[in-house]
Amino acid sequence: MLMDNWGTKRTIQKLYRALRSRKGQSLVEYSLILALIAIVAITVLRGLGKHINNTLSSINANLP
Repeated sequence: MLMDNWGTKRTIQKLYRALRSRKGQSLVEYSLILALIAIVAITVLRGLGKHINNTLSSINANLP
């Protein structure tokens, strides 16, 4: 339990240092890219979900 707490504390300290350093700008850029990828993935999956739902409904309607 002590090791988990120490690991969490170290992780938080590293994150804090990264946010305060000049490299924080890169962190923001990567975060924005990640957010854009997530939005695109959600949009694509929503479109595919409708298509898959229609296909499965059609298959279900044709089953005896």
